[in-house]
Amino acid sequence: MFSPLITFLIAGLISPGPNVIMLTSSGARFGVRATWPHLLGVVIGTGVIGGVCGLGVGAVIASQPQLRIVLQSVSFVWILWMAYRLLYPKVASDARPVERPWSFLQGVVFQWVNPKIWAVALAASSGYSIGLGPFGEALRVAAGFICINFLVCVFWTYSGALLSALLNNEKRWFTFRAVMAGMLAVSAFMVFL
Repeated sequence: MFSPLITFLIAGLISPGPNVIMLTSSGARFGVRATWPHLLGVVIGTGVIGGVCGLGVGAVIASQPQLRIVLQSVSFVWILWMAYRLLYPKVASDARPVERPWSFLQGVVFQWVNPKIWAVALAASSGYSIGLGPFGEALRVAAGFICINFLVCVFWTYSGALLSALLNNEKRWFTFRAVMAGMLAVSAFMVFL
């Protein structure tokens, strides 16, 4: 019953997108333990989006061109802002970067403007229905998102933490941040696809 949906979710969620880039970067910069609230926020947030799309709300949003353009524009600007902040973190009065990992709530809220999650959720809810009622489909899609994305998020966060051993000087850290910020900026263009 879950097999086609699970296969699709694995392919859709493990590929690089804003969440993958941000969790990998957070794992490298702050470590796995400090990234857990962000990771869990992403997992729950994607589950909520999957459930909302399973209820049909995503299709309603997608059918409203003006609303879609507003949401796309907000998503685009926010992702570009995050890429800029990743590359150039805030600086304290003593010239040290003021960095901290995202909170659980920030991870959840970001999913509402994450174009990749909306695209995967809309495709999953419309293309992999098994004929359950709206609430059954919503629970099924939400559970699939939560289970698969938990594993995906853990994988990418630990990958980032492992990379941190190679980032042993400021030049390497800046290069790493530049690559991650560049990938995040490029992912912002996904909102218009």
